[in-house]
Amino acid sequence: MDSATNNQASSDSITQLSQTIRASGIELGFDVLKIAPAISPPGYHPLIEWLTNGYHADMDWIERRQAAYEHPNGVLQNTRSVIVVALNYHNEDSLEGEFRISRYAHGSVDYHSVLRKRMKSLTRIMRDIAPQEITRAVVDTAPLLERDFARLAGIGWFGKNTMLISREIGSWFFLGAILTTAELQYDAPFKKDYCGSCDACLQACPTNAFPEPGVLDANRCISYLTIERRTRPVDESLRAGMGNWVFGCDVCQEVCPWNRFAPSQSPSEFHLRDELRSISLETLLRLDDGEFQKLFKGTPLERTGRDAIVRNAAIAAGNQNKGSLRPVLTSLLSDSSPIVNDAAKWALAQLAPD
Repeated sequence: MDSATNNQASSDSITQLSQTIRASGIELGFDVLKIAPAISPPGYHPLIEWLTNGYHADMDWIERRQAAYEHPNGVLQNTRSVIVVALNYHNEDSLEGEFRISRYAHGSVDYHSVLRKRMKSLTRIMRDIAPQEITRAVVDTAPLLERDFARLAGIGWFGKNTMLISREIGSWFFLGAILTTAELQYDAPFKKDYCGSCDACLQACPTNAFPEPGVLDANRCISYLTIERRTRPVDESLRAGMGNWVFGCDVCQEVCPWNRFAPSQSPSEFHLRDELRSISLETLLRLDDGEFQKLFKGTPLERTGRDAIVRNAAIAAGNQNKGSLRPVLTSLLSDSSPIVNDAAKWALAQLAPD
């Protein structure tokens, strides 16, 4: 067999595998699947600058692994292609009332498990066709700049709120990536920015967490404060801006005009749980460790833990001047957690006199 024939056979193999991956991804329920080459991501040097400015707050694991972000080889050696999948979590359900939880955490399970299950099904299909190739599926736990590869694959652009935005489905979606040693057919990168002069997301942020368009200061971000800052008090100057958010924040996505294109249906695992419809802010404030596990085990809130969620609930109570919660807030002054004590004391000081 001559070299031209070998090259044609190789090209046919790449085409077949790429077409199978794209078709299988849609059959598995992903809203979008696109493919990018494994290169050093354009966002690597901005990441280093972001870390240097201290915008990562105390998320020290990002800094410890910063060298691995420079190329997908930091996650899987000899990676040649990055398959990026998007899965919508937006639906018509909403949680409005005494407290709010970010929409992505409304469901009964952690989104990581939902994406991994579908992605592993895809990697099995790939192994059947190309058993000599190595694959690894990751969902925001590995040192990989998924947004960069999503843009390189043509899924969308970075909004001024740093979210990846798709013209077709907005920004209410999860990203996953499959790294593979296989060479594939690549999609064209997304080069345009469709935000234009709109800065609704920047203006709406309650804690002014964007020092400039496209840059997020996690120290001031409500999502960071309520989810990742698990063992320390929230700075008092930021508490009023947290409003009634007890886990995450959706404000910058809620005001984004592109989210009018977000699908109204999502996998059932992401639908609002009945338990969240029925519980009150007082219920959250009274949670002990066992009750917290019973209510949130297996959901994104589990990792944040009982103490941080009760702390956030106390801040929400203070922001809403919930005088009816004075007794339970008073009881939390003797809670075993210092961050709960601190938040309860602050909340009581916000309440109007009886």
